[in-house]
Amino acid sequence: MRAIEDAFRAAGVTGWLCALDIDGGRGVAVRGDEPVVLASVFKVPLLVAFFRRAAAGLLDPAEAVTLRPADRSDGPTGTSVLLDDVRMSLRDLAAMMITVSDNAAGDVLYARVGRDEVNRAMADLGLTATHIASDGRELAAGMLADAGADDVADLWDRLAEPGVPPLVRALDPLRTSRSTPREMAALLAAVWRDEAAPPAECALMRRMLGLQVWPHRLSSGFPFDDVRVSGKTGTLPTVRNEIGVVEYPDGGRYAVAVFTRALRPAAVLPQADAVIGAAARLAVEALRRPRRP
Repeated sequence: MRAIEDAFRAAGVTGWLCALDIDGGRGVAVRGDEPVVLASVFKVPLLVAFFRRAAAGLLDPAEAVTLRPADRSDGPTGTSVLLDDVRMSLRDLAAMMITVSDNAAGDVLYARVGRDEVNRAMADLGLTATHIASDGRELAAGMLADAGADDVADLWDRLAEPGVPPLVRALDPLRTSRSTPREMAALLAAVWRDEAAPPAECALMRRMLGLQVWPHRLSSGFPFDDVRVSGKTGTLPTVRNEIGVVEYPDGGRYAVAVFTRALRPAAVLPQADAVIGAAARLAVEALRRPRRP
C-alpha cells in the first residue's frame, strides 16, 4: 500500500497497519505481522479475558469494589484523577478502562484477571504473537526507572538525549506488552463476530468500544454521520496507536489496527494522531473497492 506508506512518511512516523473485512475475509497490511508496542491497547486483550472469565462464572462482573486514592494507579483520566474513594462494579470499571483509558480501573481488572489468564485467552483465540507483560502501574514505573527520570516531564526531556530511548523497555516490542497489527485486527473481528466470547459478552464489549471518547485518531478518518467507529487508543512517548472497527450503513464492517512510532519525542504531534485516521481510511477504501477480475 504505497499511499499508506506515503502518509506515514509525511506525518513523520513509522507505521504498521492491518485492516480486515470482518465478514468478507479480505485484508490489507503494511508490516502487519511485525511486533508492535501495545501501550494502552493492551486493555483490549484484558477486556476480552475479563468477559471470558465472567461468562465462565469465574468472576462476578457486578461485584462492587472500592478504589481508595492511595491505592489507585496514576493517570490523566477517569478514577485516576479523583480525590475520594470510588465504589463501582468490575463491569463499570471495564467501561472506564475502555472509554477513557482509565489506568486505575484497568489495573484493578488486571489484578483480578491476572496476566497469565490474559495471555491464555489470547493463545486460546490463536493469537500467539500477543503477549501482555505488565499492568499500567508497572509500565509507567519501568519507563521512569529505565530513563533515570524523576517524573513524566523529566522522562520527555531524557528521551531527547542520544542513547536513552533504547534503554526504555516500554518502547521495545520485544520487552513489553506486544502484538501485531494483524492479530489485533483479528481480535476485534472475533469480538464483532461473537467469537471472542459468548454473544452477550461480545455485545457488552462492542458497546464499550463504541463509547470511547477520543475523536482525534481513527475517527478522524471517517467524518460521516452514518459511519460508526469504535476503538481503543494507546499512547506512550513517541508511540501513538489505535485499533477499532469501522461500520458502514450498507453493512460493511472493517477491523483496523494502526500503530505508529514518531521519529522525534514530542508530546503534541497532531500530524501523528491524524495519520492514524488517514491510513485507516485508505485501507478501508481499498477493501471496499470491488475485486478486480
